Amino acid sequence: MNTKLKNFYFHGIMFHHFHDNKKHLPGQGSINRNQFKKMINYIGRKNILSAPEFIERYKQKRLKKNHVCLTFDDSLKCQFDIALPVLEDYKIKAFFFVYSSAISNNPDLLEIYRYFRHNCYSSMDKFYEDFFNNLPKQNKQKLNIFFKTKKKLIDDSTQKFSFYSENDIKFRLTRDLFLTNAIYKKVMKKLFEQKSFKIHKVKKNVFLQKKDIIKLHKLGHEIGLHSHTHPTKLEKLNYKKQFEEYNKNSLILKRILRIKKIKSMSHPCGSYNSDTLKILKKMNVEIGFRQIMLDKRANPTQLEICRQDHSNIMRLMESSK
Repeated sequence: MNTKLKNFYFHGIMFHHFHDNKKHLPGQGSINRNQFKKMINYIGRKNILSAPEFIERYKQKRLKKNHVCLTFDDSLKCQFDIALPVLEDYKIKAFFFVYSSAISNNPDLLEIYRYFRHNCYSSMDKFYEDFFNNLPKQNKQKLNIFFKTKKKLIDDSTQKFSFYSENDIKFRLTRDLFLTNAIYKKVMKKLFEQKSFKIHKVKKNVFLQKKDIIKLHKLGHEIGLHSHTHPTKLEKLNYKKQFEEYNKNSLILKRILRIKKIKSMSHPCGSYNSDTLKILKKMNVEIGFRQIMLDKRANPTQLEICRQDHSNIMRLMESSK
């Protein structure tokens, strides 16, 4: 493993978006096939464990510091189209964490909103300008005060998630903490109408289909939980609602794959609390992944294994040239 990676305490590399300039257009943080291959070579193929081996080594306490696995969140079709052929070429079996509403007739719109931002605007800042300009008047008046009260959180988040700009952080805080979900959806619906954007026309390009998930499973990749609707702040939900999220997620995936147990999971947006961990233990989930945290508790439990975002690996690759 490259010397710049050796002393890190993460055991997972977290991937989301890929592009090919055809079906899947470039977006914030997305990488292409060649970049993915270069990243695998930079990490070192011998350091990457396939998902089944990773689970067993972790349970047996036989993971070495250099051992990592590759994980893919959010039920994304671009992962299947672009990353999967590379994984198969390298004979790597990865974790794919699926939020199940994505394969229903009524998907959560988190990834649709992202697709809209990246495909209907020339830049992210143009989208942010439109978004904030279209907020209800009463919200606009209070927003600057909100940002002032959250200055420390904004600064901390910019440091913690270095791949996000300050505008990215402000948008996410506005979406997750400032606006109600109803108002957020109303603003996005208004922007959809302004751009004549139709959800049904892009859904199949954005999300995995049932047949894709079945194929991943048959190829030996590990299909894991990622909640049903992908709440951005799952930790804010009470125990009952969290249980419903993961229980429904589990039931749907087990039915599709015709299996009796789901062994793995990842926390959507890195959001969880003690209730989440109790629920996952009750469901006999063996292994779980979080985003990398800037704290002293490296991998505190089997359900809190740290992952490094692929964008930070890309930065190390660039700096080593």
